[in-house]
Amino acid sequence: MFNSSTLSNKRILVTGGGTGLGKEISRGLLASGAEVYICGRRENVLQTTCEELSKDTGGKIHYRICDIRDPESIDDMVESIFTEGPLTGLINNAAANFISPTKDLSPRGYQAIRSTVMDGSFYTVLAVGKRWINLGIRGSIVSNLVTWVWTGSAYVVPSAMSKTAIDSMTKSLAVEWGPYGIRLNAVAPGPFPTEGAWEKLNPTGKSSGATDSSSVPMRRYGEMPELANLMIFLQADGCDYLTGQTIAIDGAHHLAAPSTFASLSDLSDEDWGNIRENIKASAEKEKSERSVG
Repeated sequence: MFNSSTLSNKRILVTGGGTGLGKEISRGLLASGAEVYICGRRENVLQTTCEELSKDTGGKIHYRICDIRDPESIDDMVESIFTEGPLTGLINNAAANFISPTKDLSPRGYQAIRSTVMDGSFYTVLAVGKRWINLGIRGSIVSNLVTWVWTGSAYVVPSAMSKTAIDSMTKSLAVEWGPYGIRLNAVAPGPFPTEGAWEKLNPTGKSSGATDSSSVPMRRYGEMPELANLMIFLQADGCDYLTGQTIAIDGAHHLAAPSTFASLSDLSDEDWGNIRENIKASAEKEKSERSVG
């Protein structure tokens, strides 16, 4: 669909690019000729990803350690990148989520999701966007969202709220920054299984609603190259009139099926207790690997 020179003049930052969807999006960008920066809090993960993707694609990839919840950390990261040359694109991919009855959420749990998804995305957009405006550079920002921005979803309320806020930011800044030649779009993937996310969203091992491929009209999960191709398209030249849009890539899941976590209403308090322990174990494993935060 694309070739190795499609993004040859692009320098793109992918937040949360060390694992999961961000890693595979970065792989696609590199294969299409972009120079890529990834960021996160776990240096060993970032290093490993850079080594792997550089070897696999032959592309130029760099990493920055950054706490996406901290505006100063983000601004320092963006400034360090721009000293090597201005970015042309940003992909807001860093996220946090886990399933829980909303009545059981602690303020800390809510803040962990909101600060990563909503605050982190906004701070990064602002850090990159204001530099583009000051330098007179056109750019493309793409945020990785979910189809819940149109429907909401039970049991992932902080994520649904935060992603919906970024959908609103996308539409609002597409208008405000359009005169500067800065485009903002978003992508709303359906179920694309990744190890880190699935441990928190599907900890029982049984697919339900948003993680159930059998309820997708195409009867399968999304494939990583499909998501990467959409990101490449939105970062490439040739369709600069496209801005302010959120594009679903979910096999029509949200149009035809229960694509949220509403079906988890059948779980008992004991089930939720077991789920919390599984999610806690996954979070502790990630925490032990962090270099910051």
